[in-house]
This record gives sequence, C-alpha cells and structure tokens, in this order.
Amino acid sequence: MGGKKFKRCAKRTEERLLVSKKINKMSNCSPEEKFIEPWVNEEGFQKLDLNKLETPCYIVSEDKLEQNLKILDKVQKKTGVKILAALKCFSMYSFFPLMKKYLAGTEASSVNEARLGHTELGKETHAFSPSYTDENIQEYIRYSDHLIFNSFSQWNKFKKIINDSKKKVSCGIRINPEHSEGEMLMYNPCAPCSHFGVTLANFEKDNLEGIDGLHFHTLCELNADALERTLKVVEEKFGKFLEKMKWVNFGGGHHITRSDYNLELLYKIIADFKKRYPHLTVYLEPGEAVALNAGVLTTTVVDIFHNEVDIAVLDISATCHMPDVLEVPYLPQIMGAKSLSGSLKKEKNVYKLVGPTCLTGDIIGYYAFPEKLKIGQKLVFLNMAIYTMVKNNTFNGVNLPTIAKMDKKGKIKVIKRFGYDDFKERLS
Repeated sequence: MGGKKFKRCAKRTEERLLVSKKINKMSNCSPEEKFIEPWVNEEGFQKLDLNKLETPCYIVSEDKLEQNLKILDKVQKKTGVKILAALKCFSMYSFFPLMKKYLAGTEASSVNEARLGHTELGKETHAFSPSYTDENIQEYIRYSDHLIFNSFSQWNKFKKIINDSKKKVSCGIRINPEHSEGEMLMYNPCAPCSHFGVTLANFEKDNLEGIDGLHFHTLCELNADALERTLKVVEEKFGKFLEKMKWVNFGGGHHITRSDYNLELLYKIIADFKKRYPHLTVYLEPGEAVALNAGVLTTTVVDIFHNEVDIAVLDISATCHMPDVLEVPYLPQIMGAKSLSGSLKKEKNVYKLVGPTCLTGDIIGYYAFPEKLKIGQKLVFLNMAIYTMVKNNTFNGVNLPTIAKMDKKGKIKVIKRFGYDDFKERLS
C-alpha cells in the first residue's frame, strides 16, 4: 500500500510542477502578445486640460460622435439602407436626441435595451434574443417594432401570441450561413456548434408564414470586403427565401466610420444586392461604428513601485471599467504613450499599469512614456466610448467612472456620478 501511495503522491507532485512551470511561463513581468487596435486616434481630444480632468471619467465628444453619425447617414442616403444603433455597444442615452437626427432607430438584445431605445430615442426598435420567455415576450412586443427569433422552436412557441397581439410586430429569423470572418472565437457567431441562428440544414422552409425578414450577423470590427464574402454565401444558401421576405438585416460588425473603411465597396455591395432584391428593405446595425474614437477614459496614477518592473497603480480597472481588455484580450492605447505587446524592445520609462482591485489579473498592460510617471499624474485612454459603460461593473465595490460630455467648444459637462448607493442597489 505504501508503494502505491508514494506513486500517487509523486504523480501529484509532478503535476504541480508542470502547473508551476506553466505559471512561470505566463509571468506578467513582461508584456503578453495582445491585439492593439490600429484604427484608434486621439483626434478631438489633444487639447484636454489634464489638470482639470475628473478621474475616473468617461468623456464622450459630441463633435466626434456627430462626425460618425454623418458618415452613417451618408451611407443611408447613398444606398437607401436603414442603419440602427446597436445598444449593446453604446447606450449613452443623453446623446439619443442627436443620434435620432441621423439613424433609423435602435437594435436591442434585451427588454431593457428595447425599452431604452423605444422610450429615449424612438423611431424603429428592433430586438433579437435567443431566449424569449413567457414572462418577457409581452414586454418585447410592447417596446419593439421588429422581433428576430433565433430558432424555429422559439418562433413556433410565440407566433400565436404575436399574431393575436393588438400591436403588429414584424418578425424575422436569424440565419447562420456557417461562414466565419472574425479571427476571435469568442466573437464568432458562425463558429462550429454556435448557438446563434438557423443553419441551412435546419431551416424550416415550410414554416415561414408570418416571417417577414432574415437576419445574419457574422462580422466583428471588419471592412466591407468581409461583408462581400459573407453576402455571397448567404445568397447561395438562403437566396431563394429572400424572395419571400420584406426585409433583411446584415447585422453588425461593420466598421464603417474607420478611416480605412472601404465606403465605395460598401455602396457597390448594397447597390448590387438591391438590384437583385429590389423589394427588400436592408438594415445594418453597427455598434462600434456609431461611437468609434468618440470617447476617452481618464485616470490618475495612484501609486508607483518596483517589483522586477516598474508598476503604476491606477484608479481605473481593466476588469471593472474596460472588461474587453481582458476578454479579447487587447491593449488599449493611451494618449502620448506607446503600447507594448510581446516585447519591451529596450524601451525607456516602461510601466506595467494595473487596476485598484484585489484581482491579480487586473492588469491593463505595459506602456512606454516620454518621461517617468509621477504619482498624481493623469492619463487618457483612447476609444473608450464603446463596450465600456455598457459592460462595466462594481467588483470589489470599486466605483463606476463618472460619465461626461464634451461639447463642440471643448467644454466638459458631467452627466452622472456614481457612488455607494449604485453599488448597494445591485446587491441584496
């Protein structure tokens, strides 16, 4: 017995050593290979008076936001498509009156988003959910003009309620063309065994009575060429069903307001499509394109110390205030600093920036600065309007950043501050 026990202990020790070696390999004393967004720019924020900035604080520029909206509106006018703001990315409703001037409406992924879009922006409200329930379907109907179903099972369950409703709602089915464009598995709705959309093999062609539209979503931060390839597959597989529809939704992930986005190709793709299907209303629902490069997140250096590397503790957190930094993962850019991914390359004034929580992995990344950082110094993270406010949380009881607007004259107005009550009300 003793020999067997010894062998089991030896095996466990060996396993622990292997785990330890892996952990050491993953040492955060040097930068990880992380994606750095090549489209980020600081235009419109260069003249911020850092000394007067409140931190932590999201600041969204009215001017930058409107520049994006004008580009999207140009696409609408040039092609006849309708563009919806995907609220899952940007839901700053104090800007909804401005967005209402340019966009056709909103796209929601929950009852709360549908209600927000319907009550605060108005116009068209589209909703998609993989989980309509007996408890929430009436609320979806109340706030939505279009409901997109993720499966024929869901459609079968609720179509009678839809048909019997006094409010007429246009219904659609989400399809899965099984064509992947994105590189990140986490954001690939067409990955193998995906739970999003109906594949051709499972498409119920004889169950389309009451279905007005088809919806597909395959893109993430991509250019027009990705849409062109996707649309070709969609038409090959589902084109014959489009003949029976009133509308089609090309989904989100179109980085239309990016400086290198091929607008001319987008115009051509849509024009050619409408020649083939002149009866269809075409929708796009970009999220990031609405507020791309329109906001920043301000922070203060709270402490600086050394442990093999220089470490700067900030008053913002990756896990709380910009969770995509950890989920993607990616390396956000800082005004006036160099983002370091994979190698320090003998850079000067290099700091590992970390958050204020007790999470060991609350690491934002490594950056090189023109001069040494000082405690109390303010930093500005770029492109922080999107997927930040909508995803942030109060882990550790860390306060949510203040939300502010910057008007066209550069004047900053605080819209909302958060405190103890906001933390407490989320608990019980």
